[in-house]
Amino acid sequence: MPTANRSSQRAFRVGMFVLSAALAMTLVLLGQFSAAPAQAQAEPTFTPADQLTRAFEAVRSALEDRFNATLRPVASYTWEQMEFVNGIDDCTTNVETPRPLYYGWRFVLTGFDGRQYEGRSSFDSTIITTCDEVTTAVAAPASGSNLPAPVSGSAMVGGFELGGHALELNANTVSLMNRSGMTWVKMQHEYRLGQDPSVVASIINNAHAQGFKVLVGIPGEPAEMGDFNGYINNYASFVAGVAALGADAIEVWNEPNIDREWPVGSINGANYTQLLAAAFNAIKSRNPSTFVISGAPAPTGFFGAAGCTANGCNDDVFMQQMAAAGASQYMDCVGLHYNEGIVSPNATSGDSRGSYPSYFFGSMLNRGYAPFGGVPVCFTELGFLSPEGFADPLPASFAWAQNTTVAQQAQWLAEAAVSAANSGRVRLMIVWNVDFPFWGSDPAGGYAIFRPDRSCPACDTLGAVMQ
Repeated sequence: MPTANRSSQRAFRVGMFVLSAALAMTLVLLGQFSAAPAQAQAEPTFTPADQLTRAFEAVRSALEDRFNATLRPVASYTWEQMEFVNGIDDCTTNVETPRPLYYGWRFVLTGFDGRQYEGRSSFDSTIITTCDEVTTAVAAPASGSNLPAPVSGSAMVGGFELGGHALELNANTVSLMNRSGMTWVKMQHEYRLGQDPSVVASIINNAHAQGFKVLVGIPGEPAEMGDFNGYINNYASFVAGVAALGADAIEVWNEPNIDREWPVGSINGANYTQLLAAAFNAIKSRNPSTFVISGAPAPTGFFGAAGCTANGCNDDVFMQQMAAAGASQYMDCVGLHYNEGIVSPNATSGDSRGSYPSYFFGSMLNRGYAPFGGVPVCFTELGFLSPEGFADPLPASFAWAQNTTVAQQAQWLAEAAVSAANSGRVRLMIVWNVDFPFWGSDPAGGYAIFRPDRSCPACDTLGAVMQ
């Protein structure tokens, strides 16, 4: 959530756990509708509003229509949440154009004549497939066989470095960053089809003029991605042009595991890897010294046991999909975000919300580092939210941070820098953020190290550990 004009992804991440728990309770209440076969001589009792119920009914109706079958009631049935490795329609010849949906429910219904039928549904029941026959699960591919060979060499040399995401590089912001020991600045440009890379030149030139290396985050617009292959080529050409202008690092997209940043129905680490691979090769062909950082996913467990729905994927599942598709060949650094902590980065427990891995610095680092075979991590957004100094309270969706003080923010940022440097796994840590003043539904100002009273305690704690 690097830009103030984007509504907050953090609100999405906080609300996700409540919704996930509600879905889990729904499945518990549907105990007889479990993954084990249910021998049913009468209709199972469902609540019509349940997502699972709607999907089951839609699949059953579609199977009855296609095969002229009698499935009311069924003799038995099974269901499971699953990944459709080759898309939801890979089990049928009944669809002219396969649809790019990779996660949903699979149902197998057995009629009283002994015949079995397989149907599939998206989690919201808007996409239904009737399979030609009952299938067996297909394992995910070990690598992306259709990806280009990677351009050789890595630009990721040297030790740990610190930077900050800045709204503008005015004299005050530059002074704060220098005081903090920062040598990098991150800024973001939202790419639109038809743009020339020269629109980013001022960002790069200004950063260099102030003595900073510059990381340019370049997300795009999901609505423009209808022609996916054509879009990939245009995006790759643009980021290559930005590299040629002298960008020291480019983050390829932002939070591609959620529907605010990627088209609904095609959110999948393998799909993102196609974009990453094209961008990596294009960048390296124009400027081999530019770091290529994978787009950091939104830390989330919202998407439940299946890991993905049409609207997004849990970050760990998304990165595992990337790794399986061969993404480690197309990055110098794994992009990660950590921005919902309310305990010290050295803590492994004690968060009042629970023990979800994205709450803790150490487990979040492991979550990103483990899948990619030793590729270093770049935290492209790391921050702690504090309401101290603002007249208005935090929005309800950010209330988890209501007790975090500015002193804690300063201490924890310094501890995060020390832990990251000592881990041997982190190449770059970008503080979210330096100077954003905004407060409201997206309280970016609460993350800023430059506080409303114009103090910057974190500048001193970071400066001390970065000497």
